Amino acid sequence: MKISESEDTITAYLTGDIDHHSARNIREDIDAFIQMKKPYLLRLDFSGVSFMDSSGIGLIMGRYRLMSLYGGIVRVSNVPESLERMMKISGLNALDIIERRGERIESTK
Repeated sequence: MKISESEDTITAYLTGDIDHHSARNIREDIDAFIQMKKPYLLRLDFSGVSFMDSSGIGLIMGRYRLMSLYGGIVRVSNVPESLERMMKISGLNALDIIERRGERIESTK
């Protein structure tokens, strides 16, 4: 994972597999960066993720809660089609945080 920052935005470029073991390290690294920089926007870029289990959903939800505590927002971008369905089924689309090509995927409510 690589983290970059610009103005009030942190972007975490996630890569490889996100499972129980890797999610913990990713979570700790992102949380430390958030607590240090207190950005308005956290963008989670999934373009390099090849596999994700439910730990990835937990990773997103936990960062969503943390950013909410700081008054910030989360955007999940560049989600591979193979993972997009899992995110929708989990209910993440109801939060309107998933983007496709810079546009949010609307909730189906």
